[in-house]
Amino acid sequence: MSAGAIVVVGAGQAGGWATTTLRERGYEGRIVLLGDEPHAPYERPPLSKAVLGGQAAPESTELFSAERLAALRIEFQPGVAATRLRVADRQVDTSDGGSIAYDKLILCMGGRPVVPALPGVDGPGVHVLRTRGDALRLRASLGPGRRLVVVGGGWIGLEVAATARQSGSAVTVLEQGPRLCARSVQPAVSAHLAALHAAHGVDLRLNTGLRAVLAQADGRPVAELADGTRLDADAIVLGVGLRANDELAREAGLACERGVLVDAYCRTSAPDVYAAGDVAVLAAGDGHARMESWQNAQDQGTAAALSVLGLGEPYAPTGAVWSEQYDAMVQIVGFPGLACSEVLRPQAGGRALLSVALDAGGRAVAGVSVDAARDFRQLRKWIAQRATLDPALLQRPDVPLASAQIG
Repeated sequence: MSAGAIVVVGAGQAGGWATTTLRERGYEGRIVLLGDEPHAPYERPPLSKAVLGGQAAPESTELFSAERLAALRIEFQPGVAATRLRVADRQVDTSDGGSIAYDKLILCMGGRPVVPALPGVDGPGVHVLRTRGDALRLRASLGPGRRLVVVGGGWIGLEVAATARQSGSAVTVLEQGPRLCARSVQPAVSAHLAALHAAHGVDLRLNTGLRAVLAQADGRPVAELADGTRLDADAIVLGVGLRANDELAREAGLACERGVLVDAYCRTSAPDVYAAGDVAVLAAGDGHARMESWQNAQDQGTAAALSVLGLGEPYAPTGAVWSEQYDAMVQIVGFPGLACSEVLRPQAGGRALLSVALDAGGRAVAGVSVDAARDFRQLRKWIAQRATLDPALLQRPDVPLASAQIG
């Protein structure tokens, strides 16, 4: 392609990988990276773990330093947000009053935590966790003798709960549904996670919702539950989902459906406009998928850059997610929404777990391991191949795992 200007909106994981890939794959034109935070691109997974627990400095999460971006001749503009996309004019208006012309545009605006419309959720002591600043503010409320209420039994909520317990805080987790992480794992895995947190002293309350946040006499928050129960706290964390930052794209007329719709080459409905990461919704098969993970942000950001350069191949997400809770490593791959059944592979001891999800034809479509990394490697290969497995052999620990494949 000719060496024109490529503008990347959003300086998170996806935006950082998109810009560096462009330059490292030989693009010589102008590259502009806009980021509404004051930091260079950084990784978010440590925010709920090492940064929140005080074992790592916020600066340690940096993915590409400002110096590295400058060395790559990337015009990084920290603290400058896009305020309008003018696709007909190929212009991006910015929060500093400027306007940048582009030949190609990559949207990596990410998302923001969902804040439910409940009384008191905007009051003191109520937190979300998305940025480095969020992690530092919440960290100040943790420690021995402190009480934390986590709203939401998904990955962010459970990681925060684990870190808070390790800091000495008393933790209550409220999950509105009947089990933990229901959208991303099978029931046996949910039960395993519940047992893990219970063993570490977390007060887990399923089928329990938050009705309002009240205030104690000293200003600290009180969680009022749907049944009227009140829980005094030093802090409340909302971990109930992520909303794609697709407003600018919608206003510009791009096709959106809970995010910016893209095809397998990361192309949006507008000419020469691409999207990647948490803001992107991949239209594939009979449905649409928006993947919120470190791995997808990196892989799709890279894929978008290659498509811009005319080097792209159809992007095939793996569904890979990982989570550290206490000393347990949880690894996930595939797409549990395709599953019809779950098969558990017995593991030595009571801590480890391997869950294999099969579709109606017996093909491996998703899997989860907890402290079973060796078996997980085999599972990843099967899911990539859509291998057909024998459930009876999967459940026999005396039979080598690889022997469970049919044909």
